[in-house]
Amino acid sequence: MTDDFETLQVKWRDDGIVVATLNRPDRLNSMTALMFDEFELLARRITTDFSVRVLVLTGAGRAFCGGYDIDAAGELATLSAMEMLNLQERGSRGLVAIRNLRIPVIAAVNGAAAGGGLSLALAADIRIASPTARFNAAFARIGLSAGDLGASWLLPRLIGPAFAAELAFTGRFVAADEALRLGLVNSISAEGGVVDDALAMATTICGNSPSGVRLSKTALRLNQEIDSYAAAMELENRGQTLLTRTADMPEALAAFREKRPPHFTGS
Repeated sequence: MTDDFETLQVKWRDDGIVVATLNRPDRLNSMTALMFDEFELLARRITTDFSVRVLVLTGAGRAFCGGYDIDAAGELATLSAMEMLNLQERGSRGLVAIRNLRIPVIAAVNGAAAGGGLSLALAADIRIASPTARFNAAFARIGLSAGDLGASWLLPRLIGPAFAAELAFTGRFVAADEALRLGLVNSISAEGGVVDDALAMATTICGNSPSGVRLSKTALRLNQEIDSYAAAMELENRGQTLLTRTADMPEALAAFREKRPPHFTGS
């Protein structure tokens, strides 16, 4: 597939894994309106390619994502209210498109994830950190709210409301080891190994039923957004019923009985 992105470097691998690298290393991979649009474009392309099983997000150079580009941020106060709302919605569409992908998204956080970069990492399903990874909700430091690009919804659900409030109000950095203790990241890689570890996890995921993984993500994502145990059960029931009508479920049982690896097709 042609890689015609400007702010991303996208590698479409033959094993069902797509690696998208934020590619503005001279600007700490900071976000722009174009990058928001390219998140949407990437999500649309993945959605139409059923061979893609996992997306890995990382950053070029020494940062994951430094948030919204500070040079562009200087112009925000000059925008009209509706112009600013349009920009916010542009950013929201980009991150929602990544979060709502039917496939798992793994953030290989190779350095600082600040402001909107934290929001992007939070939009992933799984976060793996390098030893030099750092996270902060920098918004209040520049006169903005930590209610930005989904951070105020996702962060309390990951680390609890008290720690989320602390990070939002202080804007302090959280190093990789503290992020692991808080539950902000799943694991810390050896130096230089974060992308390899993300690819290894992605490969493990690709060894499972495509349909099973897809509906597992659907259940986990949507059931965060409802407060009813019964409604969660209803969604799960429909997913399990659908999966028993696919070829993968009986194939998995047959492979278990015959002591061989299953051959999943996603159909």
